[in-house]
Amino acid sequence: MIDIYETEFRKADLNLLVVFAALMRERSVTRAAAALHLSQGAASAALGRLRRLFDDELFTRTRSGVEPTPRAVELARRIGPALGLIHGAVTDRDQFDAATARRTFTLGMSDDLEAALLPRLLAATVGLPGIRLAVRQANRNTVADLLDRGEVDLGVAAAPAHGTDHRTRDLFTSGYTCLFNPRLLSLRTPIGLDDYLAHPHLLISYDGRRGIVDDLLEARGLDRRVVASTTHFAGAALHLGTVPALVTLPTHAATVYADALGLTAAAPPLPMPQYTVSSIWHATATDDPAHLWLRRLVDEATTGAR
Repeated sequence: MIDIYETEFRKADLNLLVVFAALMRERSVTRAAAALHLSQGAASAALGRLRRLFDDELFTRTRSGVEPTPRAVELARRIGPALGLIHGAVTDRDQFDAATARRTFTLGMSDDLEAALLPRLLAATVGLPGIRLAVRQANRNTVADLLDRGEVDLGVAAAPAHGTDHRTRDLFTSGYTCLFNPRLLSLRTPIGLDDYLAHPHLLISYDGRRGIVDDLLEARGLDRRVVASTTHFAGAALHLGTVPALVTLPTHAATVYADALGLTAAAPPLPMPQYTVSSIWHATATDDPAHLWLRRLVDEATTGAR
């Protein structure tokens, strides 16, 4: 028997929690109202009742909509899965049907992983008119916070930093590959170390100063000539269209850029480490049928990257 405290439950209209979930997802009172087929006034009134119920501002205004407070983020972790269970009980259905569902799934990943995975994900969902995929820029150090704030449903990163509230699954192993434009650089492959050091390089780095290649070369007492740096893998690959330089970047992205831009891919002339790319999600979503479907979708999309 479930011991429900009726007096406490009478204080809360459970429909308010549906509005809360929509606000967390849409980050806008206007968009949440449209998604729920409510007037903006009704959605604003519901937000006011939610604030009184939880004795917290819950959402603060920004230029683009609203931003959840820490209290709202904590509530979302518990309310989202609970609403899913209630929905399954009411409809007598605890399965997720992607063919009929209307749902936006937000993935957190860096642009090298987006280049490798998003085309496969889009191909797999092309026949699902109600499914929309959104990508937020993330890396191993930021993806867990995005999950905690409810800004992404699933992250994909190399060895993502995470806590006890997160779950991970290894997807594939990757390494590093060199790219260059054969119309601008006449290099023989495989590239020798002397040639590698004799030509200019584009650096991909978050701080714009050095990367893993520089660390490996320094350990050998060597150096390379970096002519420019960027924080985006795709940007570096595009620059090779006009810049006679080398780029060393993750293999899963290098093969995509080489095919799309007519670049030559070659193994680096020095030993470089391999690493594991994993998916990461918040533990509260583990048993959610829609999230299970999303994780299977990403698992299948990574088959070609393994």
